[in-house]
Amino acid sequence: ADMFANEEGGPEPDWVITEREQFADFRDLNKDGKMDKDEIQHWILPQDYDHALAEARHLVYESDVDKDQKLTKEEVLDNWNMFVGSQATNYGEDLTRNHDEL
Repeated sequence: ADMFANEEGGPEPDWVITEREQFADFRDLNKDGKMDKDEIQHWILPQDYDHALAEARHLVYESDVDKDQKLTKEEVLDNWNMFVGSQATNYGEDLTRNHDEL
């Protein structure tokens, strides 16, 4: 009800229907109508999904202007905001830390 409260009894939005299908088909692995600890762990940290590789591919795809699968210094600098906010680099988070070694 935090995201959608069907108080009027009308039809559910398409995104709610899609989320219900995703839950039934992929999240509720034991089909008991709720997610247990193992199902949540599989959802958040799936064993067959490499988050770092996916983020790296995303950075290259978004920044590689000439689509040669290689990033030049210029491509990286032109898309610096992609890298600062990237989960792969955590650079944006590092900028907010105090560095007494400098």
